[in-house]
Parts: sequence; C-alpha cells; structure tokens
Amino acid sequence: MTIAVPPRQAEHPVDALFLERWSPRAFTGEEIPPAELNSLFEAARWAPSSYNSQPWRFLYARRGTPAFDTFLDLLNPYNQSWAKNAAVLVIAVSARTFVRPGTIEVVAARSHSFDTGAAWANLALQASRLGWHAHGIGGFDVEKTRTALKVPDDFEVEAAIAIGRRGDKSILPESFHKGEAPNGRRPVAQTAFEGSFPGS
Repeated sequence: MTIAVPPRQAEHPVDALFLERWSPRAFTGEEIPPAELNSLFEAARWAPSSYNSQPWRFLYARRGTPAFDTFLDLLNPYNQSWAKNAAVLVIAVSARTFVRPGTIEVVAARSHSFDTGAAWANLALQASRLGWHAHGIGGFDVEKTRTALKVPDDFEVEAAIAIGRRGDKSILPESFHKGEAPNGRRPVAQTAFEGSFPGS
C-alpha cells in the first residue's frame, strides 16, 4: 500500500534520500525479513568513528519473539502505544572506552555517543531506502534497560529505535494524527556558522 506524504523542500541541493527519511509512528505490524534487517545493521557498520573504534552495539528483538515484549516494556506508556506495531525494537548502546590502536591501554572514548549517532543515522537512511522507517525513541527507562538487557557498566545506553513498515495514521489514536507527517527543519543559517558562535 502506498501512502502519500507531503513533500519536503531543501534550501540547498541534497540527495532525495535525506528528505524522504522521517519518523512515523503508524506501523503495519509487518515482519521485516532477516536479510533486510541485516542490511540496516550493515549500513550502521560502515559509519565513521574515532580511531575506527566502532563503539556502537545494537540489541534487538523481532516482532513475534518472546524478547519483543521485554523490549516493549522498557518504553514509556506513550511510546508503547504505537511501538507495539513495530517489526523490530532496538536499543542502541555505546562503549565508553576503547584501546587505541598500537597500544594496550584502555582509554576514555570521548566521542562514543557522537559516533553511535552516526551509525544510527546510517541505519535510519538504509531503512528508508528499503521502504522501512526507523523511529528513534528517547522515552524509555534507561536503568531498567541496563538491567533487563544485561548492558555492561562501561557501555552507555543511548536510545531505543522502532523499525517498521509505515501504515495509515488511522491505526493510531486520534491524538497522534496531526503529527503523523514529515516535519521541517531550521534553516541552515540558524545551525551552521562560519567562525565563532554567534552572539558570543
């Protein structure tokens, strides 16, 4: 089923992939084939990272498996209400330390969250390219997640992600309908500054 969405307009030329990616909440409940899910993780694998340390790890549960309910229970009630129809639920975590190449010393990975964000972006864009959508989620219980999924202390619990095939907004409560469309962005002039920070 093809569901029309309002087109986005870029200020400057970019690949259409960046405009087509967005984060719906209405998912059909369709299961994602394992090969396509692995393509999403493969895209994440090729993200850049400091010293090629690759700090990201993705813990996931596919729809229809016992683990799916465990992952869903980590989300707050608001997010559970729509993410229950996702094909996959993912928790992104990142290593706070790494061993610098050529040494045996464990050091702090200052950019672990930044690098894991790059991997998440790759995953989300690949999902869009394959006709899926990935919706990042901040509303979940971090400490409960750490315990339930046995995340080691030297890893940061970063975000939850729901992946699914987009459905019609009618499957959501009416209060969700207005937000079920691609949103805009600040102008480039408000986020990119030559020289120092403006006003400082």
